[in-house]
Amino acid sequence: MRQSILLTAVLGALSFAQVSYAAEEAKEEASDWTATGNIGVVSDYYFRGISQSWHKPTVQGGMDITHSSGFYAGVWGSGVSPNTYPDANTEIDVYAGFNGTIPTIEKLGYTVGLYGYMYPGGSWKKYRFTGANAASGAQAQQTPQGGRWDTVEANVGISYDWISAKLSYTLTDWFGAETKTGWNGSTKGTTYIEINAAYPLPWWDLTLIAHVGALDVAGRLNTAYVSSSGQLPSATTEKTSPDYTDWKIGLSKAFKIGKTEGWNAGVYWVDSSNDSYWSDKGYGGSSFNGSTSSKNLSDGRFVMTVGRTF
Repeated sequence: MRQSILLTAVLGALSFAQVSYAAEEAKEEASDWTATGNIGVVSDYYFRGISQSWHKPTVQGGMDITHSSGFYAGVWGSGVSPNTYPDANTEIDVYAGFNGTIPTIEKLGYTVGLYGYMYPGGSWKKYRFTGANAASGAQAQQTPQGGRWDTVEANVGISYDWISAKLSYTLTDWFGAETKTGWNGSTKGTTYIEINAAYPLPWWDLTLIAHVGALDVAGRLNTAYVSSSGQLPSATTEKTSPDYTDWKIGLSKAFKIGKTEGWNAGVYWVDSSNDSYWSDKGYGGSSFNGSTSSKNLSDGRFVMTVGRTF
């Protein structure tokens, strides 16, 4: 009887050990993949120095997966203004790529990837501009055959410790800018070069954030084409190029609320150099949603953010 009990106990222990070992193996295999989510609120959605939310607050959020090999992929969304993107109030980004390190130099890394911007429901075909024909009350349809704003970029970057640089290159037209939408040709090959820094400060879990970037659009606004249709006010002809340099500087802080970690808040000053094209007197600052309103979408201002990663 005791022998049977002992045998049962030994077999049970072995079985438990096998289950535990299998669980550990499964855990180790599963640890190759990591999934994270994020959600936040911003006082103004600035993308590369230009407000996308008409200087209004919006909610943002996304999800990322990474593999121990360096592969990553994710999806991210934000509210945008239909004044800039008629009939679209949401931007959805889908991206994937590979991060790696260079073993011969400690802290030196690189990244390559693809990034897609999508605006569900929005299209230049839905452009409505009341301005040049305001006296008659007519609403101009600038691009009845125009395309969408959806854009795909390829990017490559390099980083060292807390500083990084990246080049993004459009594989499609730059946010729908093409001949049919009033430009002097295709804008494929538009580039954006940026340098970013995230320097951890020795006080209160603060991080100093700095950024400078330069946009070079592979094309210019064809004012003769657009004005011939009576849809472009003379005030917007002073600048046909949307190119600019933008910069950002500020502080971010990681913190906890109760026992929940992953919170982060930031305050940043953002600004850019081209107030002719992107201002309230330029084409880029016009409302394309049937309104006579316009705004300086590139003016410098403080932006506040708060969010959580989980």
